[in-house]
Amino acid sequence: MPPASDVVAIVKAHQITHIRLYDADPHMLKALAGSGIEVTVGVTNEEVLGIGESASAAAAWINKNVAAYMPSTNITAIAVGSEVLTSVPHAAPVLVTAMNNLHKALVAADLNFQVKVSTPQSMDIIPKPFPPSTATFNSSWNSTIYQLLQFLKNTNSYYMLNAYPYYGYTNGNGIFPIDYALFKPLPSVKQIVDPNTLFHYNSMFDAMVDATYYSMDALNFSVIPIVVTETGWPWQGGSNEPDATVENAETFINKLIQRVSNNSGPPSQPTIPINTYIYELFNEDKRPGPISEKNWGLLFTNGTAVFPLSLGGPSQITGNSTAVFCVAKDDASEDKLRDGINWACGQGQANCSAIQSGQPCYLPNNIKSHASYAYNDYYQKMHTVGGTCDFDGTATTTTIDPS
Repeated sequence: MPPASDVVAIVKAHQITHIRLYDADPHMLKALAGSGIEVTVGVTNEEVLGIGESASAAAAWINKNVAAYMPSTNITAIAVGSEVLTSVPHAAPVLVTAMNNLHKALVAADLNFQVKVSTPQSMDIIPKPFPPSTATFNSSWNSTIYQLLQFLKNTNSYYMLNAYPYYGYTNGNGIFPIDYALFKPLPSVKQIVDPNTLFHYNSMFDAMVDATYYSMDALNFSVIPIVVTETGWPWQGGSNEPDATVENAETFINKLIQRVSNNSGPPSQPTIPINTYIYELFNEDKRPGPISEKNWGLLFTNGTAVFPLSLGGPSQITGNSTAVFCVAKDDASEDKLRDGINWACGQGQANCSAIQSGQPCYLPNNIKSHASYAYNDYYQKMHTVGGTCDFDGTATTTTIDPS
C-alpha cells in the first residue's frame, strides 16, 4: 500500500469526498486532516464484544479514535463491526449495547451531533428479498434488529446496508438476467415487476435497497434512511467466475454512479437518495477465497484506475448521461444570493452578460433566476477542476435543466 499521505492525494485527485475505513487507522486519520473529506471510521469485529461489555472501553475508543482527530479530520460516522449478525453471530447479543455505549461516549464528548453510529449488515439477513414488498428480516434475529432500528430512530442515524448485485446474480441460479444486475435496460417483456405493488425495478440494486425498507416496515419502523456502505463488482475471477470481468465491473460502477447521482430513491421511497460507498479503493491481494475476492479494487496502488472511471459524478460521464446543473436554492436569502452573483460574475469569471437588461436571460428579472444563471455558468466551466456548487450554502445541483 502507498503511504497514507499518498492515498489521500490519490483520493483527492479522483474527487472522492467520502471515505469509509474498516478500522480507525491512525496514519489515515492523520493524513485526512484538513482535507474536508467525510470519514466513516470502523470498530473492528474483534472490538465489538469489549465495547459492548464496557462503557469505559467505549469511551476510551471514542477518545482515542474519534475525539483525538476532530475537528481537523472530518469524522461523520462510526460503523460498528462489519456484518456482525452473519459474520460474528456470538457478538450479536451485545451489538446494540456497544452502539449505545459509543453513542453515550459521543454525547459526553459533545460530538453526537457530528458523528452518527450505525452498523453495516449484509443482505443475507433478508432471506427472500424478492419481491421487495414481502421481504422481511430473518425472524431469528428479530429482537436484535428491533433494538437496532429503535437505536437508529432514537439517535436520528441511518441503516448501513452492504448490497451486492454481483452475488445476487451469481447465486441466483439464473432467475434474473445479468443486465438487471448491471443497471442495463431490460426489454419490455423482461421487466422486473413486484406483483403486489406493480413497481418496476430497473436494477437489482434498487430492489435490494427497497427490500430493506420493506423489511424495516414489517417491524413497524418507517423511513430510517438507508446508506449503502458497500457495493461493487469484481473485475477478475477464476475460470468458474465468468462474470468477474473488467467490462462488467466498468459497466456496474459507472452506471451505479449515474444511478445514485440523480438523488432519487428506490420505488417505495423515491425522495430518499441512496448514498453509496463503492467497494473498494484498492485490491486485497492476500484475501482468501476465490480469485474474484482479491479483485474488487477501483485503483492500482500508483493511483491509476483499473478502468475509465467517472467518480466526479454524472457531469463527467460521456455519452447519453444525465447532465447536472447548479442552481440557487429556493430558500436562500436574497442578500446571500446577491453576494453569490457578485462573486460568480467577478472573481469566479462566469460570463454574466446574458442576464443584463435587454439580454436573452434577463427575464424573469428576479434574484433567484439570475443567481441560478451565474452559478451554473461558473459550475459548468469549473467543476472539472474542483469548482463546487455551494456558494455559501445557497446553491444545489439538479438534473432538471433550469433554462
